Amino acid sequence: MGKTERGRRRHKGVGRVTLGDVAKHAGVAPITVSRVMNNPDQVSEKLRTRVEQAVDALGYVPNLIAGGLASAGTRVIPVIVPSLSILTYIDVIHGIQQTLEDTGYQLLLGSTDFDLDREAALIDTVLGYSPSGIIIAGLRHRERAVQRLEACQRPVVEIMEYGASCIDSNVGVDNAEVGRCMARHLVEQGYRRIAYVGSRMDRDYRTLQRYEGHREILESAGIDGSRLLQNDEAASYQTGGRLFMEALQRYPDLDAIHFTNDNLAAGAILEANRRGIRVPDDIAVAGYLGLPLSECLTPALTTVSVPRFEMGVQAARFLLARLDGEKGEALRCDIGFELMVRDST
Repeated sequence: MGKTERGRRRHKGVGRVTLGDVAKHAGVAPITVSRVMNNPDQVSEKLRTRVEQAVDALGYVPNLIAGGLASAGTRVIPVIVPSLSILTYIDVIHGIQQTLEDTGYQLLLGSTDFDLDREAALIDTVLGYSPSGIIIAGLRHRERAVQRLEACQRPVVEIMEYGASCIDSNVGVDNAEVGRCMARHLVEQGYRRIAYVGSRMDRDYRTLQRYEGHREILESAGIDGSRLLQNDEAASYQTGGRLFMEALQRYPDLDAIHFTNDNLAAGAILEANRRGIRVPDDIAVAGYLGLPLSECLTPALTTVSVPRFEMGVQAARFLLARLDGEKGEALRCDIGFELMVRDST
């Protein structure tokens, strides 16, 4: 069951940095700053460096829309997520879109491929178009990205992950608690030789949060929590099948595998069926997300279901509340999750 609460707002309420501010900080004329922005080859390296340092220090984002429209904001809401091909984010985007379009706003979608530097560059770009607000995945960003978002004077909603602090507003799930929940279930079912298996965990830190929660529960029960297998492939059924077989080869005594998402877990069950490996008699399989496919597998997959569409709806509502003039502390919501116990464990 999710909960909504208010926490301390980090947004500082400073005015938008102007080209004139950058010029003053750098000790140059405004035309010099403009040339660095638009025709850097026309400016000496020394002056260009001085201006770029001022831009970074002040968090300046050039307006790409002129005049009153830029100061008022367009009716566009950028939504920046790690991927536009993973169902996790598609469901959230649908919730955002349905809620915002009912009030006349349009979405502008951006994908970072789990790259925080790319995310920072996207933030610079979309803020240049003076959006009414911005919705972005995660609570971890490059420092310069945080500075831009804090200074932009637009509502910011961070999604997918619930945490103690945020830039402005936050809707998400406690990933470590998700990991604890599934690990606790496996231990209670009597499994003792359990591995955690994921893909691209070096890029998607939220999967690491779930693993840390998983490991915490296992170690508190006196069970080895260090059995971990991962690769850098995108999560797919094929990747799940390969990782399943690799896990069995590396840890021949396994009696359960906790996969970091349902796509990998589904691939594991399909591979087990092909090879005559009985799930859960020979080995239990568990996932995360609650994708529709999970209950159609044989055996049906035990997973943790997260209300992704509802997360998008709540994020849009928080943003609209800010746009309607609601001020003060951060708007925060732990959207919650549900353990779906099925035949695979």
